[in-house]
Amino acid sequence: MTSVELSGKVALITGASRGIGYGVAEALVARGDRVCITGRNEDALKAAVESLGPDRVIGVAGKAHDEEHQAVAVARTMEAFGRIDHLVNNAGTNPVFGAIADLDLNVARKVFETNVLSALGFAQRTWHAWQKENGGAIVNIASVAGISASPFIGAYGVSKAAMINLTQQLAHEFAPAVRVNAIAPAVVKTKFAQALYEGREAEAAASYPLGRLGVPSDIGGAAAFLTSDQSDWITGQTLVVDGGIFLNAGVG
Repeated sequence: MTSVELSGKVALITGASRGIGYGVAEALVARGDRVCITGRNEDALKAAVESLGPDRVIGVAGKAHDEEHQAVAVARTMEAFGRIDHLVNNAGTNPVFGAIADLDLNVARKVFETNVLSALGFAQRTWHAWQKENGGAIVNIASVAGISASPFIGAYGVSKAAMINLTQQLAHEFAPAVRVNAIAPAVVKTKFAQALYEGREAEAAASYPLGRLGVPSDIGGAAAFLTSDQSDWITGQTLVVDGGIFLNAGVG
């Protein structure tokens, strides 16, 4: 990583010790960004920092919905790098599978705190710390579950629909200084999504026109684009990265 020329830009990526967040961090580090990653597990976070390159990456452990953690993560990033050009809100949870009619409302609150309120909290803090005066970009990792009905993961889907609308609200309010967009992935091969394909990956992938499930680098590439100069006239949008699965909608 030390051979890559620095871009001069800095990114804060939540929930990035593994999975999609780690894939985004890889993509941004590879193009020369310096990065702060967050995650709940301190050991996993340390391993991710070591793998990504400790000369370019720092980690701040904590729970995404914890306001004190949000403040510390933003402050540490500013102390280490002096700026926060890009925020990628990736931290998320889906602790329950089942009908939404039987959903424990306390579980629903946890889902919304982690998936929606944490994104808003980090956006507010990066806005005031750097972006309001200096510009930048925010990318929220939503889901195709937020675009249509999602049997058995209804609370997760509703939270991701809220995240898509939050993206639009922030894009309107933060313009023209900051562009705010979302990415809506279909099933990506991560530990988080394992229950959706474990033991039946070939069967799950067969319904995708591109013939495979997603991998973290697919989302990393999309996030790199949405935080680059190539997307300077794009804001308030949700980029669906789904291997073509929505092309099957309505086919009996």
